[in-house]
Amino acid sequence: MRQIFLDTETTGLDPKLGHRIVELAAVEMCNRQLTGRHFHNYLNPERDSDASALQIHGLTRDFLQDKHKFHEICDTFLEFIEGAELLIHNAPFDVAFLDHELGLIKLPPLQNYCAGITDTLVLAKERHPGKRNNLDALCERYQVDHSKRTLHGALLDAELLAEVYLAMTRGQESLLMELEVAPPIDDGAEKIADLRLLVLPASESELECHARQLEKIDKESNGRCLWKLNG
Repeated sequence: MRQIFLDTETTGLDPKLGHRIVELAAVEMCNRQLTGRHFHNYLNPERDSDASALQIHGLTRDFLQDKHKFHEICDTFLEFIEGAELLIHNAPFDVAFLDHELGLIKLPPLQNYCAGITDTLVLAKERHPGKRNNLDALCERYQVDHSKRTLHGALLDAELLAEVYLAMTRGQESLLMELEVAPPIDDGAEKIADLRLLVLPASESELECHARQLEKIDKESNGRCLWKLNG
């Protein structure tokens, strides 16, 4: 199974208000093993970031001025995620921005290029109802080192999310592994096959007793004792 952990940083909260993506990152995992392959680009949004967004990611317009625009890296990005399951923390936010960027260059929505989209925030809330389930809280809960996360960064966050996901779903993996390697049930068939039946013949006194019992049954049944007739 090929999975891609994806994250974005943006100029603000709502693409409908003209906000754009300033950083896009995706980290590849195959069969629960990180492959080391990733996609990462800073993007020129051609506008300023809101002050609140700038405090989160620290990516100024001056820094982003000479970076690629989304349409210039789009083909490479879509090729990287093609056919994989996308795992995104608070997926509706990132998907809305990516769908907006794709729409600006007349391309179909994100879901057309991947096998599916999983919101890891929903997954975390199912496992930890009533608790904080942002990425920092999950890192602390699963003892994933996030000390380098002084500012939000798409690549670092995607890598942290992958580690959190592995820790969060490790119990399922262990259960599957136990089922796969479970030893066959010992039904004792081999032991039964080795048994030998020992037949002991009746003694003369036992035969006489048996005969008397048959006579009694025959008399009470008016000669209908089957054992005596067949004997």
